[in-house]
Amino acid sequence: MHVLIVQTNPPLAQMWQRHLQRHGHVVDISTDQDGAIDRLSEQNYPIIILDVVLNDGSAIAVADYASYRHPDARVIFVTNTSFFSDGSIFQLCSNACAFVPSATQPDDLAAMVEHYAKVS
Repeated sequence: MHVLIVQTNPPLAQMWQRHLQRHGHVVDISTDQDGAIDRLSEQNYPIIILDVVLNDGSAIAVADYASYRHPDARVIFVTNTSFFSDGSIFQLCSNACAFVPSATQPDDLAAMVEHYAKVS
């Protein structure tokens, strides 16, 4: 399965990528909104791991574009901040399926990827 990681911290994104690849997934990385939208224009990603706070661009815009371009795509939002800690991300983004800390263990993230891919 194809997975897109949109994360402004390249070492973290690469760690997740390697872990998901070991689970048999094809994983692409983007570090900003423009790159993510380019990827979404070229490839269908059933699961997107998306940092809530992007240095360049808006995570909401990426999720919105994914919803338009790939209506069945699910988004796992990750963050290292308290933004949306009230759960409002689920009201803003209809394709949000999870909201977890950036420090989530790679095994747990891989389990969520596999779970939500089966659900969609």
